[in-house]
Amino acid sequence: MGAQLDVQQAEQSKERIWTRDFIFICLANFFIFFGFQMSLPTLPLFVKELGGSDQLVGVIVGIFTFSALLMRPYAGHALESRGRQFVYMTGLAIFVVSIGSFAFIASIAFLLIMRVVQGIGWGLSTTATGTIATDIVPASRRGEGLGYFGLSGNIALAFGPGLGLALAGKISFTWLFLICAIFGLVAFLLSAKVHYKKVEQSVEKTVTPRFDVFEKSALQPAILVLFITFTFGGIATFLPLHAIEQHVTGIETYFLVYAAFLLISRTFAGKIYDKKGHLYVFLPGTVMIFIAMILLSWLPNTFILLLAAGLYGLGFGSVQPALQAWSVEKAAGNRKGMANATFFSFFDLGIGLGALIFGQIAFLFNYGAIYLTGAGSIVVAMIIYVIIVIRTNKQQASQQ
Repeated sequence: MGAQLDVQQAEQSKERIWTRDFIFICLANFFIFFGFQMSLPTLPLFVKELGGSDQLVGVIVGIFTFSALLMRPYAGHALESRGRQFVYMTGLAIFVVSIGSFAFIASIAFLLIMRVVQGIGWGLSTTATGTIATDIVPASRRGEGLGYFGLSGNIALAFGPGLGLALAGKISFTWLFLICAIFGLVAFLLSAKVHYKKVEQSVEKTVTPRFDVFEKSALQPAILVLFITFTFGGIATFLPLHAIEQHVTGIETYFLVYAAFLLISRTFAGKIYDKKGHLYVFLPGTVMIFIAMILLSWLPNTFILLLAAGLYGLGFGSVQPALQAWSVEKAAGNRKGMANATFFSFFDLGIGLGALIFGQIAFLFNYGAIYLTGAGSIVVAMIIYVIIVIRTNKQQASQQ
């Protein structure tokens, strides 16, 4: 009887999400994202102080995304060959040094170089941390666990930008970027306390293709996330300008409401994914994002702005962790890192393409057209998803 009780307790312990390692990786993720989010809205102000033009602001902000994107395939390989800890802590160290260097930069050219370096650190660390969280979370509760893990970044998103802007009005950029670097250093110290999975312990192996820049099993959810994050480029870059043009106030509140509903979605969407699969998460989530895009295109008043924020937060917060869990669940044991790299590469690509394309759309038409285009992107994602589900069902039926 006692032995059976011990076995049951051991099984329950294995299925726990909130273990020591999971708490430490969540805290490390929070602090690195907090430092990053503090710098995000203040960097354009810093570029302006250095004498940069609006065009240079776009280049310096955007080059970071593509630098991180190019780094992710290498990060995926290194996670399986060099190990989780090496990739993660190397990425954190590069990020801390690069963002700390902003405090001493006096030229646009050097800032551009260090933004490329910062993207390298970000690409390494964020690819690694998603894989580490996947290792730690029980497979039977992966959707729920990754949802909780995402909360650490979402909380940073809710408060980091506001704190950064508030400090920018009270202290110098030198001290602002040093504070961002300190948050990154805290993340580095916390990451040293995590017990990482040993890469040689992977039992399930697969042959590595010669041209290996993505994980094939992760392509379907990765393509879907590209069309979802495509809409994010329009919100992050042009929504403040759109609100001003429409004479709508409350743009600061938009991001707080968005983050709040993003947090709410993490508490239930992952559980639904684990119990019923991505069908019950993806379609409701994308419908909410679609409605949010239509409302932002219309944007008659503050109430509609905040309603769109809530819908977008719920939709994106539901879809993103579900797609991430889907991208790693079919990958072989030695390909989990590459699966995460594939997912985040398409994630970054969607944001980068969105910012570039929406800028041209705004120039040719107006800001409202940006969000109609974003709604069209969501429709494309829905169509692709339906095709994937139908094809998967046919393949399963033929195998029976």
